[in-house]
Amino acid sequence: MSDSQTLVSYDVHDGVGLITLTNAPANAYSYEMMRQLDAVILKARMDESVHVLVLTGEGEKFFCAGADIAMLGEVTPAFKYAFCLHANETLNRLEQTPKLVIGALNGHCVGGGLEVAMACDIRIARAGRGKIGLPEVHLGVLPGTGGTQRLARLLGKAKALELMVGGQNLSLEDAKGLGLVNQIAEAESGEAFTEHVLNYARQFCPPNAASKAVGLIKRACQSGVEASFEVGLALERELQQQLFNSDDAAEGIRAYNERRKPEFKGR
Repeated sequence: MSDSQTLVSYDVHDGVGLITLTNAPANAYSYEMMRQLDAVILKARMDESVHVLVLTGEGEKFFCAGADIAMLGEVTPAFKYAFCLHANETLNRLEQTPKLVIGALNGHCVGGGLEVAMACDIRIARAGRGKIGLPEVHLGVLPGTGGTQRLARLLGKAKALELMVGGQNLSLEDAKGLGLVNQIAEAESGEAFTEHVLNYARQFCPPNAASKAVGLIKRACQSGVEASFEVGLALERELQQQLFNSDDAAEGIRAYNERRKPEFKGR
């Protein structure tokens, strides 16, 4: 697989940046795909016309099946370590981007695919289109792209351990019951599902919402929860001060006092 192949696409739809993994049918990721995803995340982060990101997979069967197992069988242990390190750095960059990220789970979301999805802020799954889980134990390895850490933080240590050491996959309904999936959406086609998620994402874009506030709420939660309570409060105050200096905060307060709907600009 060469760098000339497009393994990750990026398009902008009315303020929403749509990132698509394009290695169908399974959308398994290689080092080349992760490099492209890393570059697209940075592009979306710097794109001032984009306020929310949606991450999905190409095709009807898989959001992402995780790392390319055939590739892992051919490379050295040193390469595998560097590959996992870079994948972690890429997902950290996605998670720390101050823009809301919505995972559109169009199909099976297993192994490293779930690890990618857990780096998103909100996960919406297409009804009847697959399973969710971390079955890496069946390969004699652990979920090595943030899975052990993010799943434990999302579900609690005991439930996360149970799922990972058993390696079982969950139905979408069970995943939603645990809070691993936020919503399950009915859709007749993959295109209809993507459009549904894009429409959902637009509610967080101007003029409907103060997208800078949305992004900084994300940053306060993502970074603050990893720190002590006092450090988290200090971060919250600093981010709030940034918002107090924003055009949207001035507009929001002014609109409230004038009893009208605010017209946010994302600034």
